[in-house]
Amino acid sequence: MEKKTREPQYQYELEVKEKFGLANLGIMSNQCWHDDPKRMAFVLARYKFVAKMLSGKKRVVEVGCGDAFATRIVQQEVESLTALDFDPVFIEDVRERMNPRWPVETMVHNVLDGPIPGQPYDAAYALDVLEHIQPSDEHRFISNIVASLKPHGVLIFGMPSLQSQPYASPLSKAGHVNCKDGSAFQTLMSNYFNHVFVFSMNDEVVHTGYYSMAHYLLAVCCEQKLA
Repeated sequence: MEKKTREPQYQYELEVKEKFGLANLGIMSNQCWHDDPKRMAFVLARYKFVAKMLSGKKRVVEVGCGDAFATRIVQQEVESLTALDFDPVFIEDVRERMNPRWPVETMVHNVLDGPIPGQPYDAAYALDVLEHIQPSDEHRFISNIVASLKPHGVLIFGMPSLQSQPYASPLSKAGHVNCKDGSAFQTLMSNYFNHVFVFSMNDEVVHTGYYSMAHYLLAVCCEQKLA
């Protein structure tokens, strides 16, 4: 006998489950949901911010996509999206879970080795990546992303603030070698762009509050400076 929901408006949800199955969390999202479920809300909110900032862009690349579980939020707002990571383990995971309704180009590439192959992008973003780049390598890392953009391309970086680190879990802090405060973040990105807008974030709320009380920072960068 076919299952029927008691309220008919929910029958479609059951039909999606029976036709397409249940979505699987990626490697990173699975660990997050297992150990700290509330953090999923924070991560999704960061992607929502990026999605709104880049809405309508034609070609977008995510640098350091991890398992790309939340990438679909940005994909929903742009014409095409490439998910890039330097670790083939995560890209393999992304490809295994690919939903035909939400196809995304995937690429294994280490940005420290050079600009992203292919045609320049209209926008790029990297969330929770820059803090893993050694200070001695950050110029090469940022320059190679900028070189992968069209002249008027937009770049968004998101990273935990320096002030947040005493409260971060050991797993969260692992690999964090380059956290910054808001002023240092803005100064750094101003070396590459004429317009840099730095936002504070606490939990899932993005705001323009005092940087030193922000747990997370987001920099929206526009209009590249000429080399």
